[in-house]
Amino acid sequence: MNSYGKLFKITTFGESHGEGIGVVIDGCPAGLEVDNDFIQSELNRRKPGQSKITTQRKEKDEFQILSGVFEGKTTGTPIALMIWNEDQKSKDYDHISSQFRPSHADFTYQEKYGIRDHRGGGRSSARETAARVAAGAFAKLYLAKKGINIQAYTSQIGNLKVKSFYKDLDLEKTENNIVRCPDENIAEEMISLIDSTRKNGDSIGGIVTCVATGLPVGLGEPVFDKLHAELGKAMLGINAVKGFEYGSGFEGVKLFGSEHNDAFYIDENGKTRTRTNHSGGIQGGISNGEDIYFNVAFKPVATIMQDQESINAEGETVIVKGKGRHDPCVVPRAVPIVEAMAALVIADFYLRNLSVKG
Repeated sequence: MNSYGKLFKITTFGESHGEGIGVVIDGCPAGLEVDNDFIQSELNRRKPGQSKITTQRKEKDEFQILSGVFEGKTTGTPIALMIWNEDQKSKDYDHISSQFRPSHADFTYQEKYGIRDHRGGGRSSARETAARVAAGAFAKLYLAKKGINIQAYTSQIGNLKVKSFYKDLDLEKTENNIVRCPDENIAEEMISLIDSTRKNGDSIGGIVTCVATGLPVGLGEPVFDKLHAELGKAMLGINAVKGFEYGSGFEGVKLFGSEHNDAFYIDENGKTRTRTNHSGGIQGGISNGEDIYFNVAFKPVATIMQDQESINAEGETVIVKGKGRHDPCVVPRAVPIVEAMAALVIADFYLRNLSVKG
């Protein structure tokens, strides 16, 4: 339950208010140059306290590599990476030690294990995703050597939606604003909406769109390990995710087959391409060389700064009071998490494909 991947495999550990969180990466090829500045920059994109629309918990999220790297390169042995917690305020959660917060993992964890760490949600906290981002940075470094790039951005907050297709946007502008939306005009509206939601003690959800370019043909397996199925599993395993769609997604049901089919042709370089890409770069569960693009829907954060009715462990009705430091919207900080999980999936399939062709 704490591991993901087959050849490029990660295992994360740690809790929100424990000593720290970390990850063990097994299967990363030897000889990969490790760019510490890049890894830290990825963690900085996810870390708390980075703007007025995120939680004000202050964590530097500086990482420490314990093994698997020698003289700046991976050795092929397990890479252990640690991120120490620095700004825990566990007392903020004393009031919910026996209460079940609405839409949280409190009740299900208690019923499944008979014990739970109520401090910030313990293992169920999104703080665990810092370990995934660190691991994803290694996957990104590996994929970059293969010409594969992964870019995500905020495409919707509440009812505010980017209307342009990703190809019509300048994705280089994604990091130009705190909501991580490349459409500068709608970005300002999104920021205002999240800020007003925060001031009302409420939360709001949104959508992250992700694009992977430069993939070769052949990644993915034909039956149970289809590429889009693994991407869906990886995305749905991120905290607060409620939906995943790739290619034409749910909008594709509005089209006839004659409109939806992606016709093949040979381009000027002799490469097989498709004239449209409703398939989202995946056909038969296998990459076809076109861009892979998908959407990930995030719910409104369950913790809000308003009183909510619930029950406690004794089954008594209680009023849960919102306390602590929480994101009014997880979407801006989720952008690098989506990229990281996509990178881990694609890196794993890339290595698997090498074993197929020899």
